[in-house]
Amino acid sequence: MSSGKLAGRVAIVTGAGHGLGAECVRVLSEHGASVAVADIDFEAASQVAESLEAEGRAALAVRADVSSEEDVTAMIAKVKTRFGRIDVLHNNAAVLNADQRQRDRDLANLDMDAFDRAIAVNLRGAVLCTKHVIPLMLEQGGGSIIFATSGLGMQGDMSLSGYATSKAALLMLPKLVAAQYGKQGIRGNAVQIGLAPQHPMPEALLEIMRDNHCTPELGTPRQIADVVAFLASDESSFVTGTTLVADGGFGSHTPSLVPMRKLFEAMGRSSM
Repeated sequence: MSSGKLAGRVAIVTGAGHGLGAECVRVLSEHGASVAVADIDFEAASQVAESLEAEGRAALAVRADVSSEEDVTAMIAKVKTRFGRIDVLHNNAAVLNADQRQRDRDLANLDMDAFDRAIAVNLRGAVLCTKHVIPLMLEQGGGSIIFATSGLGMQGDMSLSGYATSKAALLMLPKLVAAQYGKQGIRGNAVQIGLAPQHPMPEALLEIMRDNHCTPELGTPRQIADVVAFLASDESSFVTGTTLVADGGFGSHTPSLVPMRKLFEAMGRSSM
């Protein structure tokens, strides 16, 4: 018998074969949830699921391209057949591999196929998964739907125009879920995810990012997954229709903060 704040719950995490998605699956599982590891890369999803099963936890690997409605309906059916219910949906899947980054550029140099793919996976995928899980949650009397968004959906940057556009649109979805289904017990929230390095990055770049955080260090995948677990659980039962920002304060300050801090240090002052 599992214990923890998610004991007896069933959670789907999309894009869970790698990175933040895999970490979210592990943390939800640690808190007692049975988890569906959904990814377009079935081998990767299977490895994550098998590692959890080896620890005695309930897990199911599901191959799904979330931009395909057929794949999404099949995913929901498989999870329901295996576990009997779905209490949590974490819309984590996003396309941001090396090829996509090279083509999802500034607006004047944007490859429209890359733009369309970003919208199809990041936005359409979240809408499809939400659309098809809601009827089951209504039958059960409630559930928690979580969307993974980004500071790039709030702040302009030099490239990733399609990615940024999709993430901005995701900010509206939890509001729609809350407004449309809140009285029936379904909550919708988003996590605005900050930098939580999972792979080696140039130290110069990391230092720039670290300087712009209001925490001593950059984030970790575990810190993001802990926020997801909070939104999945009854601890956040009065939180809905909003975006929880987990970015170490990166998006909370003016662009001039870092150079002004250095100026004050040079003047021998710690504040204005």
